[in-house]
Amino acid sequence: MSTPATERLLKSNDENFTIDDFKSNMPRWCTGCGNNAILTALQRLCRDEKLPREKTVFVSGIGCSSRFPHYMNTYGFHGLHGRALPIAEGIKMARPDLHVFVNTGDGDCCSIGTAHWIHAIRYNMNMTVLMHDNHLYGLTKKQASPTSPQGLQSNTTPRGTFLEPLNPLSVTLGITNASFVAQAVDWNPESLFEIISRAYRHKGFSFVRILQRCPEYVPTMFDHWMNHPDKTLLLTHENGMQVSPSLAATYKNQETHDPLNLDRAREIASMTEQVPVGILFHDPEATRYDDIRDPDRPISPETIRSALDSEFDKFTVWPEQ
Repeated sequence: MSTPATERLLKSNDENFTIDDFKSNMPRWCTGCGNNAILTALQRLCRDEKLPREKTVFVSGIGCSSRFPHYMNTYGFHGLHGRALPIAEGIKMARPDLHVFVNTGDGDCCSIGTAHWIHAIRYNMNMTVLMHDNHLYGLTKKQASPTSPQGLQSNTTPRGTFLEPLNPLSVTLGITNASFVAQAVDWNPESLFEIISRAYRHKGFSFVRILQRCPEYVPTMFDHWMNHPDKTLLLTHENGMQVSPSLAATYKNQETHDPLNLDRAREIASMTEQVPVGILFHDPEATRYDDIRDPDRPISPETIRSALDSEFDKFTVWPEQ
C-alpha cells in the first residue's frame, strides 16, 4: 500500500538529506566557471535547511547562470530573457508555501530585465535572488553587459566600452523598500555559503550580487581581487556575516558594519579600491507585498484545477452532440 501524501510530507521534514539528493543533470558550464561554486553552495543550503524538493523551486531567465534549474533536483522554471522575477513573483503569490529562488545574470537582470528588477525590489516579496555577475554576456559569446568595466573589448564593443558600468548594489540600495542587499564572490566558498544562507533566512526580497568568474571570455577579470586578499573588505556584524578564524587570518581587512545603516551601506557599495563582501543592508521590518495580498493560506489544489479547467475549456474542441 502506498504512503498517504500527507504522511510523506511530514516524514520528509525529519529525514536527512545529502547534497546528492539535490543534484540533477551534469552541469555544462565551462571548467572553472564560478557558477559551479554557486551551485554547490545552493545544494549545501538545501541540504542543511532540509528543504523538501517538492516545495522548492528555482526560476531563471536566459544566460549561463540561468541554466540553474536544470541542475537542481527540485522544481524549476527556465523562463524568458529578463523575465525570471515576474515569474517568481507569480509563483510566490499562487503558492506562498514554496521556497522560491531566482538565478539571474548581469545581462538578464540589469539590461532587458531592469524594469522587473526595480519593481521586484520595491515589492519585497519573500524570495532569494542571486545575480551572477561576470561583467559580460557569456552564453551569447562575449558581448558587453551593463556591468562591463569601462574599456572592456568585446564582440559588441571591439574598441572598448565607453560608459562606466552600472553598480547593481548602489541601484538596489536606492530603491524604496529594499530589505536585504549583500555581495559575495565565488572564489570564497565559506563567505559565499554564509551570505546565501542569511539571504534565504531573511523574510523578504533578498538580493545577493555574486562576482562570478568566466574563464572562457574574461579569465583574468577578477585576478586583482583574488590575488590580493587585502583588497577584499569583509563586512562583519552580530546581525550580519560571521567570520571564522581561518577566514579572518586570510582576509584581515574587515569592518564591523551594522546592516541597518543605509547611508554607510551606500558608501560601501560605491567602493572601487576594495571589493566589499558581506551584508550591506538588512531591514527585516520592510513591508512585504505578499503579506499584504496573501490570505495566509496556499491556494487549494481544487481551486488550481478549476482555474486550469476553465482556461483549457476556452480552447477545447468539443465533439458534436
